[in-house]
Amino acid sequence: MLRIAGVNVPDDKRIEVSLTYIYGIGLSTASKILDELGISKDKRTKDLTDKEQNSIRDAVEKRIRVEGELKHEIRTNVKRLKEIGAYRGIRHQRGLPARGQRTKTNSRTVRGNVRKTMGSGRVKTEKT
Repeated sequence: MLRIAGVNVPDDKRIEVSLTYIYGIGLSTASKILDELGISKDKRTKDLTDKEQNSIRDAVEKRIRVEGELKHEIRTNVKRLKEIGAYRGIRHQRGLPARGQRTKTNSRTVRGNVRKTMGSGRVKTEKT
């Protein structure tokens, strides 16, 4: 099993797809890495030679910020926005969308799936 940046990469998937299991690497970045190294994108992870595995590991760990380092950078960027009182920082503090999305509707994932709708307004009475 190939291990890159502390992540076990799946063996039975194409190497292009299996690299996306690493936080910070998407499909386009994975294909760029493989193109630079001259490795076929259709190869399965288990079919890679030791030399190819080492070259992929070196390329990912040395050239690209991934996993903990990337998460730390993102956390410090958000913290900086909060400290300087930027609009985006305030939105992060309040737990609301920070990129201009509407909030009257469609922000349920950020707000925690809160459904606040009005009923008829009548108080239900007990039946005796």
